[in-house]
Parts: sequence; structure tokens; C-alpha cells
Amino acid sequence: MSWNPEVRVLSFPQDHPVLGWTPCLVRDCGKSVSQRGGLCIPCAQRHAASGVPLEEFTAQTKGYGPATGVGNCGVAGCARPWVTSGAALCQAHAGRRRTLGLTLPEFLAHPNVVGLPSAGPCRVAACPRARDVRLYCVGHYKRWKAAASSDPDLDEQLWRATTSAIAENQVVSLRGLRARVVTEVLYGVQQRAVGGTKLTASALRTFCGTKLTASALRTFCDLLRRRQVTSMAELPTDGISPRHFWMRNTMLKEINRLTLTPESQRHHDVWDATAFGHNGTIKFTGISQPWLREAVKRWAFEDLPRRRGDGVRSAVQCNVNSAALLSDSLRLQRDDRGELPWALGRTDITAFCNRMAYLQAEGTVTYATRRKICGQVKKLLDWTRTSGLTRRGQLLQRLPGDFALTRSDIPARPDDDTVASRDLPAEILRQLCQALPTLEAASVREIRIAVELMIDTGRRPDEVCQLPWDCLTRDDDGKPVLIYDNFKSQRFGRRLPIPEATATLITEQKTRVQQRFPDTALSKLKLLPTPLANPHGTKSINDEAVSERHRSWVNRLPDLRLADGTVFDKAKIVPYAYRHTYAQRHADAGVPVDVLRDLMNHKLLDTSQKYYRVGEQRRREAVDRVAVMQFDRHGDRIWRTAKALLDSEHVRRAVGEVAVPLRRVHRTQQRRRRR
Repeated sequence: MSWNPEVRVLSFPQDHPVLGWTPCLVRDCGKSVSQRGGLCIPCAQRHAASGVPLEEFTAQTKGYGPATGVGNCGVAGCARPWVTSGAALCQAHAGRRRTLGLTLPEFLAHPNVVGLPSAGPCRVAACPRARDVRLYCVGHYKRWKAAASSDPDLDEQLWRATTSAIAENQVVSLRGLRARVVTEVLYGVQQRAVGGTKLTASALRTFCGTKLTASALRTFCDLLRRRQVTSMAELPTDGISPRHFWMRNTMLKEINRLTLTPESQRHHDVWDATAFGHNGTIKFTGISQPWLREAVKRWAFEDLPRRRGDGVRSAVQCNVNSAALLSDSLRLQRDDRGELPWALGRTDITAFCNRMAYLQAEGTVTYATRRKICGQVKKLLDWTRTSGLTRRGQLLQRLPGDFALTRSDIPARPDDDTVASRDLPAEILRQLCQALPTLEAASVREIRIAVELMIDTGRRPDEVCQLPWDCLTRDDDGKPVLIYDNFKSQRFGRRLPIPEATATLITEQKTRVQQRFPDTALSKLKLLPTPLANPHGTKSINDEAVSERHRSWVNRLPDLRLADGTVFDKAKIVPYAYRHTYAQRHADAGVPVDVLRDLMNHKLLDTSQKYYRVGEQRRREAVDRVAVMQFDRHGDRIWRTAKALLDSEHVRRAVGEVAVPLRRVHRTQQRRRRR
């Protein structure tokens, strides 16, 4: 950036990766390109009127040159600006030349023509230009004449303070703004330039494109000047454009983070998660009762440092939202709106459980969500007691003991056989793989590669998106191995064996990225670089963008059908489903659960077992192997061959049994042993 603190003018450099701009193809034009075609708006209009090819137009056409009133007078030693580039003289010297009737060279060579001192700056607060014999520069003098003629009662002093500067190419004037506002704007632009403000793809497209342009910042500063605010926080949000609303909020967010601490945030109803090392915000505004809101805040304050991974904020917000549903139940079903904690009791808990059942029946929540919400509310209310909030002198000192959810209040966990698995059937996955070229055609290549890697490796979306350029290696046998980071469990440098086809895909992508960013060190490159504000290839695509493009792609596909012709629900096809499919595919292939645990990078076997189900074919094979070994007390084999068993016999033996290490135990025997 080029900031001149004396005149308070900000210039946007052409080669900056975020704030840079593309010059017009017309020679000596100097203006920036604001549309496709490589031409600025004036040159594009001239090209459309000329009717000649673009190459011929750019070769023969010359730019308009400097703006009016920018250059200095042609008389030696004259400190006043010229009126026009053609006259090349200030107002006083141009009038004298007309009086003498001389040509420009004759006038400049005349011995009595001498330079004049500067008349001072333009009286418009925002203008950095010098004025001529009048109170204003040439441009603002014309503006004032037009404004005064249209409104004779116009306050000239107010007009001077609020009117904008004469627009110049890639120059933004911060003159006329309060000192604090100037500092806030500069800091906001700086944070945007270094990537401090996280921008989503939709925000970039809607508000400022992939770059922060000088024209966007110029109009925002003009708005601040017209409103005469002393701080950016005073700018009202109503009556302004969406772009200005977004710029105000993002800059204020960066400014507020300067003094951000966890201790200061814990007392607000909306937390900036940056104070706790995470992105986004955590909102407690949905909880109407002050006592419950404060209790949930204290829980979140203690729970945040115990969590890890990229989904911490969303996980905490999910618990807060569950408490908000309890708040809604109390507010709607009690005369005191639930604001008196000592008046609550078991009846209110029953009302909350009934309300959750009603929401499930209405279709607002699913059975699994209802069970999750009840569990989170139970955990929260239990925490208020174990943490001492119900003791004398504390926040909830008079909260009744029966205002708590018991284990029986939580809906029972459905049987594993009735739970719809999150893995995708083989025929559905086959149809998706065949349609992958259409995903690349509808978006960038990196999105398609990310989806293909999730299918092949079963890694989480964020793990695939954040893969470094050098993520591929070989083991001692020369087999390909993927090096990735498990952000959820904070385990980095994990090694995953992958097939050669996947290794070939990664190798081709590495070559492509290296060719796109030849000047960037390989250690800083990403395997899947984002196309937005990423000139050096050091920023990767994010899982939110992948999920958004993936959902749009799936919705555009024709109906996906199962083997029996049934249409498959597209809502189940999400990026995380590929991880479950990976686990189910290996489980069906007979991979031992301890090996599958390592492939999934889980610490516990129980976690890996949640990702797959034991299919009918594997259960049948297990029964067949056991059946041929069954003997009675006389030593006679009861079942001569497993082929003679009826299908109903297989099912009957599976009913009531539970799998334990090395054998199968009937549930009745298991209960007896527990007693």
C-alpha cells in the first residue's frame, strides 16, 4: 500500500495479490479494468462504437490521458494546476494568453510571463488537489456551480464537508474523515490485505469480488464522510447498501479483536470465538431467561478449552441451541415465562419432553436429533449441580432438585438394525463416480479432486482440503502412502496406505499445482489451492466450499437408483458419507476391526464400530462356520451341514446374541454375568 499521511491519500498498488488491479489494454490509458474484455469502461464504450477488432483497437487507440486539473501549469515556476491537459495552463495564464493572442509556445517564451505561487488547497475537505484563483479546484468548482444552481438554499459549508473527492484511478482520499475513522479504515484494509478477515465465496462474489477494489473503498469512505461519524461504529446499518453493510461489519470485527479477551467476551450475549482460538461467533440470544443464559455461558466458558478440532464452535453452539429449546418450552408453557428458577419442577421437564416429541411428530426434528437435544440438556442441568451453581449464594441456589432430566427421559437408542447407515450403497457410489466429470465441468478442478480423494481414502473433508503439496510418499516396499493431519484429534503426520490409482491422481495434481505456481516454495504449496485471492498457492480450498459445490452437483444429477430400481434419497449424499462408505467397504471385505481402527485413525475400537454394520452375508458366513462344529453330549454332530439350515434358522440364531471377542454370547447369559 502507498499511504501518504500528510495529504491522507491511499493508493492501491497494481501488483498486490489482494488489492492489486489490472490495467487497461489501451496504451497510455492507465485506468483499471472493471469488466471482462481487458478494457476500462470509457475505452470499452469507444471500442463498441468503433466496430473494429480488439487487437486493432488497442494498437491504434490512445488513452484519454491525465484527468482535468491534475497536472501543473506549463509556465516555468508556476505552482498552480492546469485547467485542461490541452491548454496546459492554469486559469490566470490561460486568460492572459487569450488576451495577448499568442500561441502556446510563444506565450511560454514571452519574457513577461512568470510563474505564480500556489493559491492553496481546495476548500472541499475531501479534496487533496490545489485550487486556482477560485476557492475550489477545477473539478469541484464545476460541481459547486451545478449543486448551487439546482438548490439555491444549499449550505456551502456543509457541502464542503460532505462532498466526495474527485475520483482518480486507484486513489482513495481519506481527507474529511475524523482521525479515528481514518485509523479504523486503514486497519480494516490492512487486515483484509493480510488475510485477517475470513471471507466466504458467497461474500466475495456478492460484495467485493476476489479483491478489495479502490472504487468499493472510495464509496464507503464517501458514506462515512456524508454521515460525519466520529467512529465507524456510529454508522447506522439501516438505509445503506449490502456492500457497505458488509464492509462496516468486517472492519469493525477486526477492530474489536484488538482488545478481545476471553474474560471480556464471557459477559456478552454474542461471543466472538476468535477470543477462544476459533472462528465464527457463539450466540446465546435464543435463551430468554437470564438465569439460564448465564448458566449456559458459564458452561460454554469451561467447555471450550476442553474441545479440539475445527468443529469446536459449532459443537458448543449446538449445545447452546439445545438450551434455547428448553428456554422456549419454559417461556411458552409457564405464566412467569420461566424467569423464576425456584418455581420450576418436574412438571416443566415433562412439558419439555412432550414438546420435543411434538417437534419430532411435526417433522421439525428427527428422532436422532430429539435424542441428542435431550441428552445435551440433561448434561447441562447435571453440570449446574456438579459445578456448584445450585449451592447457597450461587446463581442457581434455589433451583429445585427435580428440575433435571433422568436417563428414562431420554429417548432410547434405536436398535442397530433399525438405524439407517450413513454409508452409500455400492451401486449409488458407482453412479456418483461415473458422474464426477460433470462436477469438474461445473466447478474448479480442485473440488472434483477433493471429492475423489474423500471417496478413495475415507478422510474427513477438512483433512483432504488441507493436504500439503508433498502429501505423497512411499513405504519400504515402494507402495504409495498418504501423509495427512487429523485435525479433529490433533494427530499430525498420519500415514495411510492408498492404491496406485489414487497416487496417480495426486501426482498429476502436484504437477499441475507446481506449474501454476512455479515461484512458490514447494513446502508452502497446497495440493488443492483455492482460486480466490490466492496468487501464490499457499491457501487451500475449504470444506464449506466443497460441501456447497458438492450439494449443488448432487442436486443436478438425475435420479440415482438402487439395484431394485428404488430412487435413492440425495439428501444422504454428503461428503462425510464417503468416510462411512470407506469403513463399510473395508468391513465387508473382512478387514479386522483393529486394522480398520488404524485405517480410520481412531483411538478406540468402539468408535470404528460405529462407522459400519455387520451385513447379512457376513453373519450368514459366521453361522455357517459355527454350525458345522456343533455336537451334542453324545458326541453326535447335530447339524450335518450348514447348507441344510433354513434362512429362518440363521436369523433365529442371530436374535438375542451379541458379539464379544472370540465368541458370541446370548444376551441372557450376558445379563446373568453382569449380576
